[in-house]
Amino acid sequence: MKLSFMTALLFACVCFGQNNTDTSLYMKSDKITYLTDIGSESGDLYKTIGHHGPAVENEWMALRIYFSDKVAIDVYNKANPGLELKKASWYPTPAQQKEGWGADYYKVASTVGLGGVKLWDGEKLVSLDPVTNRLARVGKTDTTSWMEMISRGVPYKGKKVDILVRVTVFSGKREAKVEAVSLNGEKVQFATGVNYFKGFETKKGNNYIAVWGEHPEDVAAEVVGIGAAIKYNPKDYVKNTDDGTQYLLISKPTKHLATEIISVCGREKEINTLDKLEAYIK
Repeated sequence: MKLSFMTALLFACVCFGQNNTDTSLYMKSDKITYLTDIGSESGDLYKTIGHHGPAVENEWMALRIYFSDKVAIDVYNKANPGLELKKASWYPTPAQQKEGWGADYYKVASTVGLGGVKLWDGEKLVSLDPVTNRLARVGKTDTTSWMEMISRGVPYKGKKVDILVRVTVFSGKREAKVEAVSLNGEKVQFATGVNYFKGFETKKGNNYIAVWGEHPEDVAAEVVGIGAAIKYNPKDYVKNTDDGTQYLLISKPTKHLATEIISVCGREKEINTLDKLEAYIK
């Protein structure tokens, strides 16, 4: 009896300590070798890297940062909890999707996507481009996986700044953390937010923006309702705006900014409507 109890306890500890997150960074020309970092003076490896940039995932979603002038954050939504990136490489076949795999339902277009980062010069958005160098890297801890995009030499208000965007996913937690850092110590105004399309529903609170709707079908086998939300500290921002394609948050001048992002889809069993997403956020 004691042996059975200890075995069960050990099994429970192993399960509890499991890291249900992962990273993915590889060249399209070599899908076997996974990398920890890659850089480019042009700042654009969009067509060279698998899934167009570094990626991370937890049980409920995967996220990638485009390795291009966009530096936007895109989402891979899942129908069932689990890790899929290493096998799906972001693009499962239609047959796999029908069997319960996730898919690339989310469409970023020319926006920040979900929680992506740009700069604000007081009048307009400033992309993290051109650069003198752009670097992507990924890593893991015992309970998380993270990816970073560092854009060096970005022109901003007559100077050049180095900006880091870091995304961390957590085992057992739906929300991912997005951090933006001015590496050379210059205070900047960051711009972030969440994009949307015609016909989307929106819910807003004091510290969150949530949207729900169908993204234009691109590579997925079917069109599915997608929910996306950003959670933020309102004290960090001086302006909220809507440009017709995205809800934008403009920060106060700062060296560091942090938000949380979450995405769900209509194929999920737990959170599959905007009301359920908002209830979860609250």
